[in-house]
Amino acid sequence: MRISSKLTLALAALLPALTSVVASDVLDLAEDTFKGEVFDQDLALVEFFAPWCGHCKNLAPHYEEAATELQKKGIKLAKVDCTEHQNLCQEYGVNGYPTLKVFRNGTPADYSGPRKADGIISYMIKQSLPAVSDVTSSSHAEFIKSDKVVLVAYGDASHPVPSAYSELANSARDTYLFGQYTDSSLPSIPESPSLPAIVLYKSFDEGHSVFPASEIGNLDSEPGLLQEFIKINSVPLLDEISPENFGTYAEQGLPIAYLFADPSESESRDKLIEEIKPVAKANKGKINFVFIDAIKFIDHGKSLNLPGDSWPAFVIQDLAAQTKFPLTEPPSGKSIKTFVEKFVKGEIKASTKSAPIPATQNEPVYTLVADDWDNLFGDEKKDVFAEFYAPWCGHCQRLAPIWDTLGEKYTADSNIVIAKMDATENDIPPAAPFRVQGFPTLKFKAAGSSEFIDYNGDRSFDSLVEFVETHKKSTSGGNSTTGDDDEEVWEDEDAPEHDEL
Repeated sequence: MRISSKLTLALAALLPALTSVVASDVLDLAEDTFKGEVFDQDLALVEFFAPWCGHCKNLAPHYEEAATELQKKGIKLAKVDCTEHQNLCQEYGVNGYPTLKVFRNGTPADYSGPRKADGIISYMIKQSLPAVSDVTSSSHAEFIKSDKVVLVAYGDASHPVPSAYSELANSARDTYLFGQYTDSSLPSIPESPSLPAIVLYKSFDEGHSVFPASEIGNLDSEPGLLQEFIKINSVPLLDEISPENFGTYAEQGLPIAYLFADPSESESRDKLIEEIKPVAKANKGKINFVFIDAIKFIDHGKSLNLPGDSWPAFVIQDLAAQTKFPLTEPPSGKSIKTFVEKFVKGEIKASTKSAPIPATQNEPVYTLVADDWDNLFGDEKKDVFAEFYAPWCGHCQRLAPIWDTLGEKYTADSNIVIAKMDATENDIPPAAPFRVQGFPTLKFKAAGSSEFIDYNGDRSFDSLVEFVETHKKSTSGGNSTTGDDDEEVWEDEDAPEHDEL
């Protein structure tokens, strides 16, 4: 029997897809196979996904790569298509895609690790081990290289490992790999410290850091000493930052010093990085130094008050205080050294981005900018209800006509101000007692008060008016008018796509 050429072509086109399915190391589960494949496993990772989900598509190759590597260690990775198995996904509380859950003998827990192959592998290996692994002379060499950051405590019967080490391991096992070596035949320990000893092994910089022997005896009474040691030594001296590792730096709680550079000019960038390394080393534990792709993450640079049209550029960001300190001159080893020294001493003033102060305020809603902050909020006679928005925010766009109507209602009362601030063009001043975390953010400051009250109600006109009338403290500066009917509460909208940290 002859096979037509059209059928031959169709089969040829289908073959790669069939091969991919056959070769997959990710188990494809359904209601009737789920428990049999997952519940008898000491450890398994399951992805609940939808075929149309863009994030799921981005995760797929990383998940597949991790599955191939982790099956060597007896750890299953599986997936469930929630468009086909809705009841199963509902049973496990899936309300977004992808949702990843770690199963231990059938008991689920949320996966909180990275979504790149190496991060998934690292996270699941940590999950597969006890909080503190027993390390022997035969496993030592492999263990200290099994992750980017590995801690090993060394001790014996006469010099026991402090209990604070095990306690920290229990709370930080998702982040770091902990081992304990109590074999009578000790391996070669870096810098040959006396027992007990704690060494942090790392796949970057000098390769290891030894916890100070003089502080070992204080750990049980001051466990924070070990936490601080790990925090300082668990990130590279100067590495590239991206969405994949940004969380690691954010968790450190230290200011981040960014070198924004054009990757196409790698030679000059690398030269500058070498000039900066001594500065990074001198400030280790005070500031984390990184470099970043200025072209790909140009919006992040602009959010840090860099002009966005000249590279390289240097800026320090204090995440805790949400303040930014851009270097205003061309970066060099010398200029960055001087700038960092002044920053550490508190001699650099934070940069506050502001749109120009409007020449007139003729609209019913007051246009607030950062440079006009004290003028508006410093007036003790006025009640101020302010919206902090982003032009691209769907919620903000729908609120705009209601907010304008609210402003019109109080136009006749000069002591009640309805205001708005474009938070993409203006920074909240460092002295303000709050930071904007989402859009729109609505804050009310009553006359004679320094407190900013959050508005968390629905965004209908009547609800907003009721809130103002309940919280206002000013003496009426005129008569207000009646407003419009309620506005329906809306659904969420996505922001435009762009590269972010």
